[in-house]
Amino acid sequence: MNARTVGLSLCCTPDPDRALFDAFARAGVGAAEISLDGRRYRSFPWRECGRWARDAGVALWSVHLPFWTDETVDPASPDPALRRRTAEIHAEYLRLAAGIGIRRAVVHACLEPVPLEPAERARRLAFSRESMAALADVGAREGVVVCVEDLPRSCLGNTSAELSAILEADPRLRVCFDTNHLLGESIASFLAALGPKIETLHVSDYDFGDERHWLPGEGAVDWPAFMDGLDAIGYRGPLLYEVPFAGRPESVDRGRALTPEDFVRNARQLEARAPLTVVGRGGAKNLPAWRPS
Repeated sequence: MNARTVGLSLCCTPDPDRALFDAFARAGVGAAEISLDGRRYRSFPWRECGRWARDAGVALWSVHLPFWTDETVDPASPDPALRRRTAEIHAEYLRLAAGIGIRRAVVHACLEPVPLEPAERARRLAFSRESMAALADVGAREGVVVCVEDLPRSCLGNTSAELSAILEADPRLRVCFDTNHLLGESIASFLAALGPKIETLHVSDYDFGDERHWLPGEGAVDWPAFMDGLDAIGYRGPLLYEVPFAGRPESVDRGRALTPEDFVRNARQLEARAPLTVVGRGGAKNLPAWRPS
């Protein structure tokens, strides 16, 4: 079997520039996702990034639409004015991404936290479905597939059943499967339920207690079983890692920063179902448990 392309999320790298994309290419990283600190979307050099990637031979596979900025972003908000403004923000960056050749947009279906009370949760779910269907319309006009990400904790889409309910809002919607967001369901169950809808991945390891964004091998995921599951559903997109090079998450003990070469080696070991080279130790004692900012 041909190995899948290795991809990296820019949210986890040093500031992107031409040198970063050249380093990706030298290491064998073939794809990237534009994903940014919420304050950076406005000032990000979109066209320049397109040139850097093109010149290096690295595909800009996807964009992660902002789930926070200097403004509140919540497609499931009960406030119609906030939902309208969220739709404007998402559409703006989807169009910018389409302009540099990106054909997939990853989106969060809500802002955290979401009430667990059933009636209120159902209400928020209805608002999110409406927002996702409208965004799918924008994506269709721009040639971009909208991929709703599974999310942890109280978020909407924290199970395959709830994410399925969101996808039912529009048949064009697809899934970004984040492997470290499932806190109450097995990876095997998720793949079985939503496999045909999975368009892209966020690959990282965790301890099943909360999201951690560790390198595969540093946590508790059964990676051979996961790779077998990808083969079973026919997934041929990149193994797109969402693992910080350095600094965060603080919950892992590493003696050095990760490099693009580490991810390529890890991906090849995953494909071969080989023992993983462990750079760090997730869940090390006396380190803080990482939480999202």
